[in-house]
Amino acid sequence: MKIETKISIKNAFDLGSKSVAFFIAEKFQEKDLAALSKATGVDLGQFLKDSKFTGAQGSVAHLPVFGKGKTITYLYFAGLGLQGADKKLSLETLRRSIGSVVKAVTAKGFESLALELPEAKSFGLDVDYFTAQVTTIVHIASYKFDTYITTIDKKDRAKVLEVTLCVGASEQKSAKSGNEIGSVIGQAVNRTRDWVDTPANHLHPTALAEHAKKLAKEKGLKCTIFSEEEIKKMGMGGLAGVSAGSVQDAKFVILEYKSKKAKAQTIGFVGKGITFDSGGLSIKPANSMEEMKEDMAGAASVINTLAALADLQPDVNVIGFAAITENLLGGAAQKPGDIVTFYNGKTAEIRNTDAEGRLVLADALSYAVKNYKLDAIIDVATLTGACIYAVGPFFSALLSDNDELACKVQQAAQHSGDYVWRLPFTLDFKEAVKSSVADIQNVGNPAIAAGTITAAWFLRHFTDEVPWVHLDIASTAYNVPNISYYGKGATGSSVRLLIDVAMNWKK
Repeated sequence: MKIETKISIKNAFDLGSKSVAFFIAEKFQEKDLAALSKATGVDLGQFLKDSKFTGAQGSVAHLPVFGKGKTITYLYFAGLGLQGADKKLSLETLRRSIGSVVKAVTAKGFESLALELPEAKSFGLDVDYFTAQVTTIVHIASYKFDTYITTIDKKDRAKVLEVTLCVGASEQKSAKSGNEIGSVIGQAVNRTRDWVDTPANHLHPTALAEHAKKLAKEKGLKCTIFSEEEIKKMGMGGLAGVSAGSVQDAKFVILEYKSKKAKAQTIGFVGKGITFDSGGLSIKPANSMEEMKEDMAGAASVINTLAALADLQPDVNVIGFAAITENLLGGAAQKPGDIVTFYNGKTAEIRNTDAEGRLVLADALSYAVKNYKLDAIIDVATLTGACIYAVGPFFSALLSDNDELACKVQQAAQHSGDYVWRLPFTLDFKEAVKSSVADIQNVGNPAIAAGTITAAWFLRHFTDEVPWVHLDIASTAYNVPNISYYGKGATGSSVRLLIDVAMNWKK
């Protein structure tokens, strides 16, 4: 189902939508519902009391009533919880309330929904930012991957859910601006999810590179794609080595957004793009391999972030790099014990072919810092299985030895709802990736453990002196539980965050 969002200054119930949602804080007063009770002819205060709806976080109640023209309108009431210590309501709670409502409405196949939005000032927020967040979540919550289900009727696929965001008259102009921004962000997130959810037989390295090329043409981005032959000639032994077991050619994709601002700074986003990860000769167990189509989530996030930024026009230049291949078994596949040489001339001993993401990122990072004058670089990857044990499924791991850049990314995470948790990154962990036969090794010393941290130290060897942040999204890219606006499958993790970094970049 497609989504169209628009702004209205009318009361939500007066719009004639098939479904209408109201967002209510905990400890609400029944008198607050008096006007709506009169319009519907239902004592809504008593209904909510009988439904044991208190406005608590996560609570939802619904009721069919007669709307305009005596048609049935479905009312949804979603809880916003209590005000925090700062006397403000939680934006994340609102995101999840919206998610619950949109999921319920799309499940019923309704084609119109009106949201009676609470005031932005109740959250301590500006109207345009607040509305952008609402619209983004409406798009995210509406997503469902059903491309390959043949029993779905073409008419059903063509349905559009029209969502109207109802705001005060004084907020209309700012809300319209926010709605446009939120639509761009939400579409970028969902396009990322669609690519990540697409199975590897339909989204191989060449197909992903073609997606990037097509988007770049649509958005006016400069696009460069290196073939596997060119990758080898450039000395990218990490990317070429991982690709050796696959019949598919590796690709190295670069997208460039140029700001209109004179003397704008330049930041780089680097994404891991393993379109399927079997583990190589260090093969994964079958149940660990089932969902490895999602190992290109970092590259998908970077590509779609650049596409969104082309529309949003931030005052910073942004270069996106995506190292794309498969990690498979084959007669020429990379072997444990091999030593590879990267683009920057450093060598690594391959101790485990399933630690392949850091190998392709190493070449991408070293290419980026050598060939572009970057003021900062951020890499994004589903890098380590250890990540979910370190931070759980609700945070991506952030690692860096640059406090200023790390703080910028943390602020963007909090601002966008794409949450991160910073892990320690001291020199003690650097020792874990030392090799006795090469400069470094691609797995950490088990005596030091901390696989997410030691993997980041491997990457640090390829960033030179450019301020750098590593985001491990292995915990958040796929099947995040208990967040209403996601559901099963890909989440589009890091797209909202990266967009926010660029849009709010300051020297």
